[in-house]
Amino acid sequence: MSEVVVPSAELERRTIRRSDFVSCDQAFIDCRTPGSDRKENYAMIGPGVSQAAGQYVNLRLPHGFNIGAAAMPHGITNNLHLHYTAEVFVCTEGEYLLRWGADGTEGELMLRAGDVVSVPTWIFRGFTNTGPDSGWLFTVLGMDDTGGIIWGPSVLREAAKHGLHLSADNELIDTAAGDELPAGDDLVEPMRQEYIDGLRRYSVEEMRRRVAAGDELRWSERPFIDSTLPGGGARLSCVIGYGMTEDADQEPRIFNPHGHNAAWLRAEPGQGVSTHRQHESQTLIVKDGTWEVTLNRTDPVTVRLGPRDILSVPPDAWRSLRNTGDERGDLLVVSSGDGRVRLEWDDEVLKSAADAGLGLDHNGYVAPYALLPRSARRW
Repeated sequence: MSEVVVPSAELERRTIRRSDFVSCDQAFIDCRTPGSDRKENYAMIGPGVSQAAGQYVNLRLPHGFNIGAAAMPHGITNNLHLHYTAEVFVCTEGEYLLRWGADGTEGELMLRAGDVVSVPTWIFRGFTNTGPDSGWLFTVLGMDDTGGIIWGPSVLREAAKHGLHLSADNELIDTAAGDELPAGDDLVEPMRQEYIDGLRRYSVEEMRRRVAAGDELRWSERPFIDSTLPGGGARLSCVIGYGMTEDADQEPRIFNPHGHNAAWLRAEPGQGVSTHRQHESQTLIVKDGTWEVTLNRTDPVTVRLGPRDILSVPPDAWRSLRNTGDERGDLLVVSSGDGRVRLEWDDEVLKSAADAGLGLDHNGYVAPYALLPRSARRW
């Protein structure tokens, strides 16, 4: 594999800081519905499911997934809707009540800071900020093209009272602003009851199994071959899919295919992940702490990230991560694809690991170096 060298300008383009986020309060059809009219929608990587032509998108490069966010004051609700692809909520601040079902009464769960929930496709879901202050939810949506969403029948009927309709092309029509309604079947109608009756139902217990609560995460102390080496030492909690773990005993909280995987990476001050690369698209979202990410082995370029900052790392680029703050830091790692992410380590890392008695077996997991066949031993 040839070496990908990332110029400083490309690193800057792929760095999305909190101050770069641009909100849109007209992203969805319920933007005038009382109780939902103060939502702020963000699209950082890909347009997500926004229905507003004016939605600002920080980075439109295809990643195999979309990343956005929802910010809502206390008491504000995101109304019931249905997704075709995976929708993952990452609560980094505040408290949200998640509910589901065509009328929102099939079940509800509370989400708090540090919680991640994967909501199944083809069920209606909505959420309300029940915390005392404005909360923050990052969203990770499966695939580059999400297909948009289907709104609950009551949401469409209420929006029509305020002059808002939805075209068959998933665009908002505002009759209050002078837009004309299309003729025929070019207007989205509420879902018929026969289709609602055919949707799968999820119990509270079934949905709870799709939540990786922040205070219940299972961490691998040695997820990588550099876990005992200087510059390494990061811990990993697999949330969706196996991702990049090299710990043969580690399992994710959520298994089903999403089109991406996600994991929490945690490091104490001075710790991180040594120089490596991967073929999949990767995005880093900082929850807390101060992180330094360096790309390239030749002509290295470095960026420092703080809470809510996002970095899109190009496929096949060499990278290393380090917590440069004074306290423990957590960040969410999202990579494309449903399979395992096989890391390629810099030769110096592998040699140091071998000196410490560790290597990678033919399945890509950390194992005692002395027990590996000669074909897996290079030093």
